[in-house]
Amino acid sequence: MTNYLEFEKPLAEIEGKAEELRAMARQNEEMDVEKEALALDKKAADLLKEMYKDLTPWRKCLVARHPNRPHCKDYIEALFDEYTPLAGDRNFADDHAVMGGLARLGDRSVVVIGHEKGHDTKTRIERNFGMARPEGYRKAIRLMDLAHRFGLPVITIVDTPGAYPGKGAEERGQSEAIARATQKCLEIGVPLVSVIIGEGGSGGAVAFATANRVAMLEHSIYSVISPEGCASILWKDSEKMREAAEALRLTAQDLNQLGVCDRIIPEPVGGAQRDAKAAIAAVGQALGEMIDDLSKMDSDALIKDRRSKYLKLGSKGLAA
Repeated sequence: MTNYLEFEKPLAEIEGKAEELRAMARQNEEMDVEKEALALDKKAADLLKEMYKDLTPWRKCLVARHPNRPHCKDYIEALFDEYTPLAGDRNFADDHAVMGGLARLGDRSVVVIGHEKGHDTKTRIERNFGMARPEGYRKAIRLMDLAHRFGLPVITIVDTPGAYPGKGAEERGQSEAIARATQKCLEIGVPLVSVIIGEGGSGGAVAFATANRVAMLEHSIYSVISPEGCASILWKDSEKMREAAEALRLTAQDLNQLGVCDRIIPEPVGGAQRDAKAAIAAVGQALGEMIDDLSKMDSDALIKDRRSKYLKLGSKGLAA
């Protein structure tokens, strides 16, 4: 069943009418409605294309959070062979909001790490809605150390509203764990590539995405704070989220201009949620190309390249 976003209501009406006609035809074989249904399909396709041609930043936020977008688990299952999950931080627990392990991307052995939000109520609760606790970041550090030791490229798949802000997480050193994970990203002497597939929220995303190359799906977002949180702080009104989304410059297009995002991966018309298979294939191709490019560099050059990238952030501005 298609989940329609708020701004997609006109599309829902057209697609709903086409389905109603076909349902009537299934009940009465003498009815010939295919011509009318096809006309509605074309109208819906044209409207979808027009809607997604120039999305506002707030609408991109809604698309990035769409529950039907493919998640980390979907990408791992579709793109990687011989995936062997590794669990636990060897200190406190295993955080189910963070997936990670050894795998093969094509003919190359890699370490893959990512946030997993879950697909339904049960798995979303189990995965804590993709919000990692300190043990999740410490698990990621352990996996990055493993990759460095064996010379394996690291791929991170980012999709989180932010790190979990609960009392227990703070007691176990949430901010320290995020800082250590970010530091580890800068230290490892292997190719590190990151792709933001939905939400890239605050330090919880930066801890995975301090990479040599950062790619973003066309309708993903990456920001220091959510638009709702920003609006609550600046205007004392969370309903000002549209204005906040505009001011935050959180879209892939703006971040590419600012030098934060190195590559924008096109999505199918209507977003990754409309054609998950095509979106996953596009991400796989981009990951392979980025790793091939970085594999030409030695360990010292990779570390220097990564540090240089982040020292230069902020030197580029948006065109007026």
